[in-house]
Amino acid sequence: MPELPTYDDVLAAADRLAGHAHRTPVLRSRLIDESTGARVVFKCENFQRMGAFKFRGAYNALAQFSPEQRRAGVVAYSSGNHAQAVALAARLLGTPATILMPHDAPAAKRAATEGYGGRIVAYDRYTEDREEIVRALAAERGLTLIPPYDHAHVIAGQGTAATELFEEAGELDALFVPLGGGGLLSGTALAARALSPDCELFGVEPEAGDDARRSLREGRVVHIDVPRTIADGAQTQHLGALTFAVLHRERPEVLTATDDELVEAMRTFASVMKMVVEPTGCLGFAALRRVADRLRGKRVGVIVSGSNVDLARFAALLSA
Repeated sequence: MPELPTYDDVLAAADRLAGHAHRTPVLRSRLIDESTGARVVFKCENFQRMGAFKFRGAYNALAQFSPEQRRAGVVAYSSGNHAQAVALAARLLGTPATILMPHDAPAAKRAATEGYGGRIVAYDRYTEDREEIVRALAAERGLTLIPPYDHAHVIAGQGTAATELFEEAGELDALFVPLGGGGLLSGTALAARALSPDCELFGVEPEAGDDARRSLREGRVVHIDVPRTIADGAQTQHLGALTFAVLHRERPEVLTATDDELVEAMRTFASVMKMVVEPTGCLGFAALRRVADRLRGKRVGVIVSGSNVDLARFAALLSA
């Protein structure tokens, strides 16, 4: 297994991202503070380039390509946000990008990936193995594979979001982070250990797909079927080797959120904070609401991971 990333890698990623990634806002809401009893700060990665934190890890990884790798190109697999992130980073760095995306990926995410210059190869997420397909593409075309979470450079890049949050908000008592394959949570754990060592870390995954919670309980990577959830960015089937190793060491508490809770969180973000947030981006806030009694009077952070949701889908979910 490759060497695990460190906080020094996160700091190096921050240097690479300077002038390329947005330093996204940290926002508060009086109404949310009153309803939860906590002092809540939101790190709004929904305002990041391409609409999600994924740009951080993708750019950090591609920026370290050799000239030969850049000429040949990159390949990635994703339901949408990593796809867009790799496509945009590749365009900025002059590298061809091939992206494997499921047939049922949100139309807005497919369109954006193509708009950034990515060449899409489609597959069926419920019947085909995306990792097997992408390995074959990489070998056949000489491409460099950048997976969505199980890569040291990706993890380090994602950790820059939490670094910015702690720099602006100071130390926190608790921090809630969306959890799919574990790249964002792993990078956040590196930053939290360095900048807010007493912060209690919570990873939040869809209730329909609690593979990370089971993995950390059992001490091994648990594989599951593709979870049926509106949180398409967290429809992962397992943690990666690197992300499992980091999370097994750091021991965050893993919570879950139901689809109904995600819709309620979307509604609150839209009505109270005037923000469009995709279902996956609501995982942290949904879980905070569920366990708010544990956090009264505490300083709590929430990473809002993205905003990429079809507007028709957004409207349909909120009007249901």
